[in-house]
Amino acid sequence: MNAASHDVIIGVLDTGVWPESRSFDDGDMPAVPAKWKGVCEEGEDFKVSACNKKLIGARKFSKGFRLAAGVIGKEKESPRDQDGHGTHTSTTAAGGQVGNASLFGFASGTARGMAVHARVATYKVCWKTGCFGSDILAGMDRAILDGVDVLSMSLGGGSGPYHRDTIAIGAFKAMEMGVFVSCSAGNSGPTKASLANVAPWIMTVGAGTLDRDFPAYAVLGNGKKVNGVSLYSGKGMGDKMVELVYFGGKASNSSSNSNLCMPGSLEPGLVKGKVVFCDRGVNPRVEKGQVVKEAGGVGMILGNTAESGEELVADSHLLPAVAVGMKIGNEIREYLKTDRRPMAALTFGGTVLNVKPSPVVAAFSSRGPNMVTPQILKPDVIGPGVNILAGWSEGVGPTGLEIDTRKTQFNIMSGTSMSCPHISGLAALIKAAHPTWSPSAIKSALMTTAYTVDNTKSPLRDAAGGQLSTPWAHGAGHVDPHKAISPGLVYDITAEEYLAFVCSLGYDIKQVQAVVNRANVTCSKRLGDPGRLNYPSFSVLFGKSRVVRYTRQLTNVGPAGSVYDVTAEAPKGVQISVKPKQLVFKNVGDKMRYTVTFVSEKGGSGDAFGSITWKNAVNQVRSPVAFGWSRLI
Repeated sequence: MNAASHDVIIGVLDTGVWPESRSFDDGDMPAVPAKWKGVCEEGEDFKVSACNKKLIGARKFSKGFRLAAGVIGKEKESPRDQDGHGTHTSTTAAGGQVGNASLFGFASGTARGMAVHARVATYKVCWKTGCFGSDILAGMDRAILDGVDVLSMSLGGGSGPYHRDTIAIGAFKAMEMGVFVSCSAGNSGPTKASLANVAPWIMTVGAGTLDRDFPAYAVLGNGKKVNGVSLYSGKGMGDKMVELVYFGGKASNSSSNSNLCMPGSLEPGLVKGKVVFCDRGVNPRVEKGQVVKEAGGVGMILGNTAESGEELVADSHLLPAVAVGMKIGNEIREYLKTDRRPMAALTFGGTVLNVKPSPVVAAFSSRGPNMVTPQILKPDVIGPGVNILAGWSEGVGPTGLEIDTRKTQFNIMSGTSMSCPHISGLAALIKAAHPTWSPSAIKSALMTTAYTVDNTKSPLRDAAGGQLSTPWAHGAGHVDPHKAISPGLVYDITAEEYLAFVCSLGYDIKQVQAVVNRANVTCSKRLGDPGRLNYPSFSVLFGKSRVVRYTRQLTNVGPAGSVYDVTAEAPKGVQISVKPKQLVFKNVGDKMRYTVTFVSEKGGSGDAFGSITWKNAVNQVRSPVAFGWSRLI
């Protein structure tokens, strides 16, 4: 396994790389694979010698950016990461083991990426003011030519038709060339239909929590102690209570944004020497703390609103600060309203493990349904994306704020940007174990083996409101690396089948040609309905007909003579029948079809969820099913 995993190359399109990170030490790496055609591009502050047998390539792409913006500002034209994001994502995917890693003592231990033996190549396509589509596409094309096996892309905007979606177009070519593409689902949750990167040939990755936390506490003047989180590492406030102020509601006599602690919104005369309660939202969480600090405040309580619910994201604040969920936030808001002289003291509790329940779907993780192709269920899976420790650029402080002069080799970050490279690294491990598998087979293995229960044996929950999560938040579930290596059966999809899918979307031939990047393509084959694609999950839309029927094909990647029986979970008002009920695979590589019929009772509405699972004593091959009823006009 290790010999093969040394040959797998992960290309990361991001903000560049900090090559001196210890996660890129190449002490135990054999020679660079002969297939590698990439290079280490020189830059003003980046020598060719910065690459090694671990970090085997580093390029930069800025033509589109320069043409659009005229200049890159003060940034140096170089593959070096001055932002931190790219170093964090690339070390998450494939960073080597580094002992005694931590962020100022938080989350201390041995840091390691998912695929510790894989090689990394970075493609800097993002600059301080953003990433241009033309640079992203140029980076993808180059990475494919260079010989990467996996493309990890923690970037993307909204979603639109695939012929206008740069990443979808680049990823189609990657898929044709056998390159697995993993992308972030987006951080626009818990709003419905907020996904990015939804093309079926892309792995769309949402975010969940880990079983690790960074507790912090606020003790209020009424004696109540409330729990929150923080990565504040400086000198604490001590036990002394200080006055607590909040500029929300009608009582406020300062500017309208002072409840959010926006820059310039706090009056020093009202804040000096006090703890300020700030509402979460609009501006960056760490910036709020800086605004409080600049106004003379000595601490901050950051309170969630309905948008973030009970989700707690820890930050390395520049002043003592505690983030609390919406329920506790509302208790404190009430205390502030009713107490004549509210007081508070903040304390910090380091790192705790074995947190329950976990994983929980992050509130910020973008949600389905998929508005581009409703017949394809998205996101595909979730992975760890909250409070993730990974490598960092020493050209920027952990908050990314200009005023933050602290330096750290590791940082703790949250976002679907963090979950995406976890899945990229797992795809590299599966590729190493099964070099002949297609990107679709690898994706199927990760999806059908994902789990949907947490460490308390209860169904996955949603941080946004604490209720049970659905496949529109977690897709097939949370990835399970060990099970994904031997999934038993896979749903494979060829490039020609994806072409037939694109041909079934109602695009004109020029638009189809734009997606598949071929001038001479014709739509000789179409799927009658885009949902007929051999996808590892189902999205069933009941419209004019109350019956929807799909045929899928499974390929045996387990032992010869494997026998599988089917079980289906149907929501109220839907019947699911599968034919045949048993599949017998005589040989390895055998392909077998089954047909599933979904029947809705009259008057169905809204949305509902179920599943179809093929199982035997060794494997469970599970597909989530989403149901939607379109209003009949």
